[in-house]
This record gives sequence, structure tokens and C-alpha cells, in this order.
Amino acid sequence: MSPDTFLFCAAAALAAGFVDAIAGGGGLVTVPALTLAGLDPVSTLATNKLQSAFGSGSALRAFARAGQVDAGEARPVAIGAGLGALAGAALVAHLPLRFLAAALPAALALAALYFALSPKLSDVATRPRMGQARFRALVVPLVGFYDGVFGPGAGSFYMLGFVALRGLGALKATALTKAANFASNLAALALLAATGHVWWSLGLAMGAAQYFGARMGARAAIRGGAALIRPMLVVICLAVAGKLALGQLGVL
Repeated sequence: MSPDTFLFCAAAALAAGFVDAIAGGGGLVTVPALTLAGLDPVSTLATNKLQSAFGSGSALRAFARAGQVDAGEARPVAIGAGLGALAGAALVAHLPLRFLAAALPAALALAALYFALSPKLSDVATRPRMGQARFRALVVPLVGFYDGVFGPGAGSFYMLGFVALRGLGALKATALTKAANFASNLAALALLAATGHVWWSLGLAMGAAQYFGARMGARAAIRGGAALIRPMLVVICLAVAGKLALGQLGVL
């Protein structure tokens, strides 16, 4: 790989870390960058999980230092997401992903509509619609499983659950989403690394860039609150939905 391509991937990771810390969707930047760099599909996914773990870990640390993460609440979320991602990564070769890919654009478009119109997405918590134990046992592992299998939009689905079902404010929901993302990234990486498809030098360089990008993004989210998180979520959901839909049509 040429030095220019290496630096291009690192720059993409820096930008992705910033966006991902606020609203998710960093893979929209890094996966195409890795593909353009010449990695095969499996190596792209494996290396992307490595560098993404740095970004989600950095964002989680920034939210925790700002007092937005309750360890007692984040720990079971991380465990559920990690276990779900392990199961998803283990079964990925046996699942009909084409049906999942076909359904996702509509699901993400509906999520974007919810984030755009719902008065629940604010910095103020509302009344939960699902108990904490049931949410941790059902919703968190389910989204983690999806992240281990496929991945695009997982952060948006976590956010949707935390806001719509648990009634959390936007900032706290974003912080817990990073805990879930970090755990699912590490769990999926643990399985993918065993296949030998991770490009470690590239992934670690991109991870360092993700780390600093995510720190900046988390600080922006903490300062901006729901006023910044809401429009970013809408844009990311629509962008991921559009990319997946065009991919189904053979355009991307």
C-alpha cells in the first residue's frame, strides 16, 4: 500500500470518528476508504472493526469523564451487546443477509422520521415504555447480534431503543450507545481476528485517528446536546439507508 493511500485511510478514520461519536455511521466513511485501498470484503470488515473499537472506546471515555456514563447502567448494556455481537459474528456465514440488506433502508428511513419528528428526542428524560431488565435482555442483544452480522446503522438502532423505549435524554442515550458499540466492536473483532483477515498496521493507524476524531465528536455532542445530536441522527440514518438502497440496485 502506498503512503498516500495509507494517509487517506487515516484521514477517513479521523472524520469517521468525529461523526460516529455524535450519531454513529462512521462506517459510511471508513468502509469505502478500505475498499478503495484494495482490501477484500472480509479484510475490510475485520479491519474496520479494529479501528472502530478505538473510536467507540474514545467516545465512551470522553462521555464518562463528562459524567454522562453510569458504570452500573453501562456495564450490563455492554455485556448484552457483546454477547449478541459474538453470536452474530459466529453465525454470519449461515444467515440470508440479502433479505436483511433489503429491509434495512426502510427501517432506517423510519428511524430518521422518528428522530426528526419525535418530541422525545431532547435533553430531558421521559417516561420509559419498557422495563430496564427486559430492554437489556431483549433489545440490546438483538441490536448487538445485528452489529456482529451486518453493522450499518447499529448505533442508530441503539439510540432509537434508548430514546423511544427507555425514555432517555439524547446525551445519555448517546453515551450508552457508545458503551454498546464498543463492546460489540470488540466482540466481533475477537472472532474476525482469528481468521487472519485484520490488517493490523493499517487498522491501528486508523484506530489512532479514530481515537482523536471521536474525542472531538464527543466533546461537540456534550456541548451541543440534542440540538446537535438530532439533526446528525437524521442525516446519518438517511445516508446509511440511501447507501444500502443504492447498493441493492447495483449503483454502489
